Amino acid sequence: MKTSRLLMHYRIYLWIATLIFAASSSVTRRITLLGEQHLIDGRNPISLCNVLFVGNLCALILMACLFSRQWNRQTFSQLTQQDWIQLGTIGLLSGALAPALIFAALDNTSVTNVVLFSRLEPPISLVIGVLFFRSRVQRWTGLSAIVGFAGIVVTALLSYTQEFRFDRGILFVTIAAIILAIASNISKASLQQVSVSIFNLVRTFLGTIIFFVIAQTFYGSQHFIDAFSPFLWQWMLLYSAVIVVSGQLFWLKGLKDASVAEITLAHLLEPIAAIAMAFLILGETPTTAQFIGGSIVLVSIFINLWDLFQQNRKPDQWINWIDEMMGIANFRGF
Repeated sequence: MKTSRLLMHYRIYLWIATLIFAASSSVTRRITLLGEQHLIDGRNPISLCNVLFVGNLCALILMACLFSRQWNRQTFSQLTQQDWIQLGTIGLLSGALAPALIFAALDNTSVTNVVLFSRLEPPISLVIGVLFFRSRVQRWTGLSAIVGFAGIVVTALLSYTQEFRFDRGILFVTIAAIILAIASNISKASLQQVSVSIFNLVRTFLGTIIFFVIAQTFYGSQHFIDAFSPFLWQWMLLYSAVIVVSGQLFWLKGLKDASVAEITLAHLLEPIAAIAMAFLILGETPTTAQFIGGSIVLVSIFINLWDLFQQNRKPDQWINWIDEMMGIANFRGF
């Protein structure tokens, strides 16, 4: 009975983490709107650039606490020059450019659109893998990619028909999905021997520096003038504690004893929960186009699940599939 209760606690941790991650985009949008009500000399101190820059700093602090034992001279000395070049490329793509585009998307379109169109990453990643990395595609995997892509196209076409306007946010998140798909293939093809903790550390660190340099180059030296505003930091510390720190800790705690099926189910429901959070936090109501397109995307995910059951894959293959299906386009803190 005691063991059963303990396992139930881990399931609760997993679902709490899923809900926290699902709320991240909506919370980010909410605090930027809050900043617009507390301008400093006409500037929003909680601008998306400041949130991304300061958020990455908070993420680095978090990773330092969680993985400090794995970061030592011997570990870093094992990285080759080619590893560093590839990590730098991935840092540029997935640590700087893609997050910046996702943040820009959040500022130009609904959170629901960001959630749905970020699902372009898996089919695009599949196509890139086949064309440039000679990846093999199973029948059901290919069908899932086609159905998922069709769901996004339906959403875009129906949205355009209803609104008759160009949505820059959708363009931004689509470009971000392409960039993340490229980064994902590079990492899978070239960085198999690099640990997850080192990969995340270097990607976040380099991404932060590259983003800072790019922003300074394009917007000038005054762009981050409010980056150390007390008003910004009080909200970012709260955000980091709730979304970044709590989310990651609950997730790691839940992974210890949760089954692969439970982890998969949590991932599958995260986009749905993200849309629900957008409604609860921002008052966004999914449009008919988003509802129809999102339903088709959901079908594509279940097709891939069916493929897994048919092939009887091992647990580690399930985890790899989960990572590929969810990608990193869905904004999950930092």
